[in-house]
Amino acid sequence: MSLDSLEPSPISQTKQDPAWKHCQLFVKKNANGVKEELKKCTYCGKFFKGGGIHRIKEHLAGRKGNGPTCDQVPSEVRILMKQVLNARNSGAKKNKAQIIISTTPSVDHTPLTLIEAPDLGCTGGGVGNESLDRALLGSSSTPNLDLLVNQEEDVATSNVSVDGRKRRRGLNASVLDPSASANSNGGIDFSSPSPVPCEIDNVFANHARSISGGAPNSKLLVNHDEEEEEEEIGIGGTSMDRKKRFRGENSLVAMDAGIVNNDIELERKKNQEIQMAIGRFLYEIGAPLDAVKDSVYFQPMIDAIVSGGMGVVPPSYHDLRGWILKSAVEEVKHDVQQYMGTWRRTGCSVLVNRWYSQKGKTFLTFSVYCPERTLFLKSVDASAIIYSPDALYELLKQVVEEVGVGHVLQVITDNTEKLIVAGKRLMDTFPTLYWVPCAAHCINLILEDFGKLEWINSIIEQARSITRFVYKHSMVLNMMKKFTFGNDIVKPGLTAIATNFMTLKQMAELKLCLQSMVTSQEWMDCPFSKQPGGLSMLHTVTNRSFWSSCILISRLTSPLLRVLRMVGSEKRAAMGYIYAGMYRAKEAIKRELVERRDYMAYWNIIAHRWEQQRHPPLHAAGFYLNPKIFYSIKGCIHNGIMSAMFDCIERLVPDTKVQDKIIKEINSYKNAVGDLGRNLAIRSRDTLLPVEWWSTYGGGCPNLARLAVRILSQTCSSISYKQSQISFEHIYETRNCLERQRFSDLFFVQCNLRLRQMKNKEQDYMDPISFDCISLVEDWVMEKEVCFEDCGSSDWVSLNPPTTNTMQLGALVDDDAEDLGTGFDDNEIFDGSK
Repeated sequence: MSLDSLEPSPISQTKQDPAWKHCQLFVKKNANGVKEELKKCTYCGKFFKGGGIHRIKEHLAGRKGNGPTCDQVPSEVRILMKQVLNARNSGAKKNKAQIIISTTPSVDHTPLTLIEAPDLGCTGGGVGNESLDRALLGSSSTPNLDLLVNQEEDVATSNVSVDGRKRRRGLNASVLDPSASANSNGGIDFSSPSPVPCEIDNVFANHARSISGGAPNSKLLVNHDEEEEEEEIGIGGTSMDRKKRFRGENSLVAMDAGIVNNDIELERKKNQEIQMAIGRFLYEIGAPLDAVKDSVYFQPMIDAIVSGGMGVVPPSYHDLRGWILKSAVEEVKHDVQQYMGTWRRTGCSVLVNRWYSQKGKTFLTFSVYCPERTLFLKSVDASAIIYSPDALYELLKQVVEEVGVGHVLQVITDNTEKLIVAGKRLMDTFPTLYWVPCAAHCINLILEDFGKLEWINSIIEQARSITRFVYKHSMVLNMMKKFTFGNDIVKPGLTAIATNFMTLKQMAELKLCLQSMVTSQEWMDCPFSKQPGGLSMLHTVTNRSFWSSCILISRLTSPLLRVLRMVGSEKRAAMGYIYAGMYRAKEAIKRELVERRDYMAYWNIIAHRWEQQRHPPLHAAGFYLNPKIFYSIKGCIHNGIMSAMFDCIERLVPDTKVQDKIIKEINSYKNAVGDLGRNLAIRSRDTLLPVEWWSTYGGGCPNLARLAVRILSQTCSSISYKQSQISFEHIYETRNCLERQRFSDLFFVQCNLRLRQMKNKEQDYMDPISFDCISLVEDWVMEKEVCFEDCGSSDWVSLNPPTTNTMQLGALVDDDAEDLGTGFDDNEIFDGSK
């Protein structure tokens, strides 16, 4: 859903619920032209459809059950929403007609009736005893006196007599003063109650007898309806005591409100003190601030401290270096041993990453991927061997043997020349595995080549001139956030190159918002709009050619960005989808450019970089073994795909007898024989992951199913986590062997704890001007040359806090793999040319 389809809607003054102050209202037209109302949380940016304002209150209060909770709401707002909900649930918001009940008269001696009887089902046809008893009693034997009033109140109509009003006043006086006498001069005769005018009198009689002798709670204080109060005051017989009582009740209400506000203020100050204490600690030690949002262990740490109560003893320096680190190492090693047991069934991939230290040294880290989780193994200082193919080969060979040759299906590295040579030699040594270059690195190079095209580079530079100006001035940045509903126009990607094209797409989605901004009176009154940067921004944002180019670039590159996200995702193995993803990328380029000479220019860029991948057979085999994709192909399977499948059978299955069985079972797969052709299996092609589908329905072809599970369980990228905050120099430049081992174990624990949380971790909001992601967005938010005179107009204190808008722009789906669709029948895309 695009923000272009959302229209802000004012919140009318009739909406008095306090939660309306903490949300925004939008109207959207659906495909049928019907308008739908959406509510957006002011703090986290989540959108809600339906559920009324009550759902927003639960969201702000952190109450689970009916939707997501807000993790950005200020503590005082959360407390207020909790109190509002609790007051509602406990009956603090009373019905209009309410009264102070005396403890002296017995319930069965007082004529009673229900307030707003239709709400309880009291109709001309009568009412059920059981449901009414529940309404009166609640969960105890004491009646709910908020539902009880004098009979005279209930029978009063628009033609109420003065005597009736006098009788009401007499009842009030009697109730307030238990010693008041009951007589015929306006008083109440408790011994002779009038009959209840409704078919519910028997119900009350039965109920009164069942609770005879039980005194009602006399501490319930409530107000009359305002209209009735004005009516009685206008009679002229109202005493000063009655006016004082109403003033006293209003004073109590105001007193209660003051107590609530005071509690909120105390709670807010308490939370601020706690948060300031945490902030001082992090600031003083220079810890990366993204730890509080990136680490899943931050909140459990706070909870553990709170559970300890007063006097919690923190760990000492020696504790952290000693028994705590030792326990953490043992815990992580236990995890590694546990997941190693799954490698026999699913196989695994060895991932090799290259890192550079601040002093120019090169380090290689080794991890093992399997569907359950990626595990970090070790790091090596490769500065002395990085240019030696033979030394690199020996290192790769050693790691494969440590993991287990029978478990490893592929070793993934970057595609630098020395590692290519080492990888090919590794395949010669171990004929049952593949060396594969990192697919994410390859796609990043394709996007980089796209960006070097003159017309695309020109549009990127124009877009950067806008974002640099916006993110340079706090006033302009706040205004932009206002017009874009809290969205940033800079969108960090997996790499700096990906950021270029994700930002162009983001800006294209927010086109109308930006145009509304630069044509608004607020922009015209802004002093920065008259500056050269502001004038240039106005010209670009109102330029039709600029936007048409942005949209075309977005359409050409979005499929490649989707593949990049797929191969970098921890949520599902990418091997069954990458081949289809590249097919869709070429298909989109062909569809947009139409003319063969136009789209072949971009196909050639893809082919040049993909050739360096040596067309890994595993990618094509994953395509073939994905049932959703395989059964959607109408014609014959392309010969290149079948050849890749045969290559994988010969390489990954050393036993020739098993190979022959797999070839026979392939025919059963083609024809959907046995369980593979069941209606249940056909429906499951779209609902189960490929590995799950084969495990469930592949019993009739066990050898092919075993191979399919191993192939489809692999990843295509060596990117697994961001660089550790522990300096590599700390490990390898420490001369003391004991301390080096300690640092190595600390690095081992840190990397594995990070990998442990990645599988289920959702994408967090990234502030484009945050130092934590500056390497990805540097060209979009920083001037080429810093002018310190301009910094005087940049006041970070005046920036509005960012909101986490979880509504994806451009109708992106939650799972990119599910958006690949079906139908892969264009042989030109498979061949590259006709």
